Amino acid sequence: MVVGAAAALAAPVFVQAAQAGTLSRPQSAHGAVQAPAIIGKARAPLPLVMLDPGHGGKDPGAIGFSGTYEKHVAEAAAAELYRQLMATGRYRVAMTRNSDRFIPLDGRVELAQQHGASLFVSMHADALNNASVRGASVYTHSRGASDSQTAALAQTENSADRFGGPLVQGASPEVQQILASLVTEEARRGSLHMANAVVSSFRSRINLLPHPQRHAAFAVLKSAQIPSVLVEMGFMSNRLDEAALRQAGHRAMVAGAMCTAVNRYFASAGVGLAG
Repeated sequence: MVVGAAAALAAPVFVQAAQAGTLSRPQSAHGAVQAPAIIGKARAPLPLVMLDPGHGGKDPGAIGFSGTYEKHVAEAAAAELYRQLMATGRYRVAMTRNSDRFIPLDGRVELAQQHGASLFVSMHADALNNASVRGASVYTHSRGASDSQTAALAQTENSADRFGGPLVQGASPEVQQILASLVTEEARRGSLHMANAVVSSFRSRINLLPHPQRHAAFAVLKSAQIPSVLVEMGFMSNRLDEAALRQAGHRAMVAGAMCTAVNRYFASAGVGLAG
């Protein structure tokens, strides 16, 4: 069972041995106060991978030929990736949502930032006007788009907050440019490194778009400090992609390729993996 982001990321409870304002101290058999023994250095916490199933709630995302909702495909695939990543024992893993609910784009980014995520992966299966286009792809954040198709995808994704009503307003293009300029070079390099790992891992298992590594001003990838990628597992506007993504076996294969990409990313980065 997938643990929700709030439960999985609950702050640890520190039990303080204090009575009436006085902290207890270790004592010897004769009652003398002693310094606590130092056994060794505590192991650094495992890196946290934040998975972000796209859309949700009143925002269905793309709708396929047979009526499949992108939001359900994204959640199912992210849940499978959660399971596979947890099985490695190398990471802490959380999801921005593990139920059918709406979360504003800024809220997804804030969850990753608040909990100190080491990597942010947003999972999607969007639609295009051209129903013949199929295949997976991966996107990183930049001020401009790598091509017109990617620009159209970013515009669609960035308009998701319209489902939140007047209280949820996406950033203007001007603000998006400012936010893009705040992304640190380290986060930018990390994002590109993860995108490379995704393409490499997918290439032998999952059908890819031509030039599968692309970039645009995706609002959900705007974290200044956290390497972030958006993975399009395929397009709901294509009958073959939609049919494949409806199958648990195909989603497990996509998740397996993603898990391999995450392993490669952290192994080459040398970040906090268990020995």
